[in-house]
Amino acid sequence: MHSPRVRAGILGLALVAGLAAPTTATAAGAAPASASPSASAPTVEERRLAQAVPREILGRSGFDTVAPRFARLLGASHSYAQARRVVDGEGRGLWRRAVDRAQGRGPAGGDLSRDDDRPLYWARLAMISELRTWEPAFTVDDGQRDALMDALERASRGQDDVRLPRHAKGLKRVLVTGFDPFTLDRDIRISNPSGATALALDGTVIRTADGPARVETVVFPVRWRDFSQGVVERALRPYLPHVDLFTTVSQGRVGRFDLERTNGAWRGGFPDNDNVGRTEQVPVPDPASQPQWTATTLPYAAIVAADTGRFPVYDHTSVTEIPAGGTAPVVRPDGPTAGSTARAGGGGDYLSNEIAYRATLLRDRLGLHDSLPGGHVHTPVLQFGAGNTDPATGAVTDPEFVRNRLDIIAQVRAILSTAAGA
Repeated sequence: MHSPRVRAGILGLALVAGLAAPTTATAAGAAPASASPSASAPTVEERRLAQAVPREILGRSGFDTVAPRFARLLGASHSYAQARRVVDGEGRGLWRRAVDRAQGRGPAGGDLSRDDDRPLYWARLAMISELRTWEPAFTVDDGQRDALMDALERASRGQDDVRLPRHAKGLKRVLVTGFDPFTLDRDIRISNPSGATALALDGTVIRTADGPARVETVVFPVRWRDFSQGVVERALRPYLPHVDLFTTVSQGRVGRFDLERTNGAWRGGFPDNDNVGRTEQVPVPDPASQPQWTATTLPYAAIVAADTGRFPVYDHTSVTEIPAGGTAPVVRPDGPTAGSTARAGGGGDYLSNEIAYRATLLRDRLGLHDSLPGGHVHTPVLQFGAGNTDPATGAVTDPEFVRNRLDIIAQVRAILSTAAGA
């Protein structure tokens, strides 16, 4: 998820004519960061569930039974406490089911490739939609319903399922994040290889030059609102002091991996999955001490030099800044200059840059800059086969699409192995 300047070249991300116009909030006229959708009105994301492609993906994966089961259990709840238990249990169950499917455990549940991240995404949205329209026999106010939705989001994204091994001599601990699919109005069939990677690697042990490493993963939404509310910090803060390496991962450019050297404190306004855009400085706690830039501490030279897979891997150093004393943005191929103001990090000005900025800022504020390797990896764009590129007529999957996703997952695993063993 690069800046619009980069994304325009790799994904054609100016949304096509006729789609709903995004709502753009600027720093001067932004809605409060805590603003949430109405408890009863479906979101833009949820309204996409009515389209044929999400229904096909759910049916062909066997995940079309998830939301109806959830609705039945909610309907049988006799108290808020019981409803909360249903939400927690079914949310965690969805995450474990998606992870198990991706890793070949249990029935495939359909003819979609097991590594597919899309059943998790659409099943979660269907559950959220059921929870939003649920009419309990007891009183539930908007705040309680919002708390249930938040709990469902966290549980179904693996954020309550990070199981770092304790006192395991010689076993390193690695934390990896992924994202939901995005740009769904351009092509609703889209998958996100970072989310697929999270499912494939969660709870696995990889071999490194310095011994085994246990990988734990979580997935994040593509929504500015959640980031403003601190979803990244809340999910990562309990674990960063206890891991040996972390990396945030998202989809970037066609045909290449990028290790983003520098992250910037700027949102460029590109619309998220609810078609909302925000153009402002990245909002974080204690903005008075907020830096314009943060840097990777991943061993990028070792990763670039290693043979990790078929896609080339680049140490990406370019940023866009307003130089000290200047007024216009300038592209700097070799990173920011002293006193400059961020306008795009190496990963652009969208949510991939922001998760990298937030995670590395959290690392630094926890006093871990010099001891914890961490940064951002951009994967190649996940592409369909040559005869399946038209969103209007194309199939939801094809052999090249599956091959590309599997190769990206394998290469992320190899990059992690190199980084953890460096």
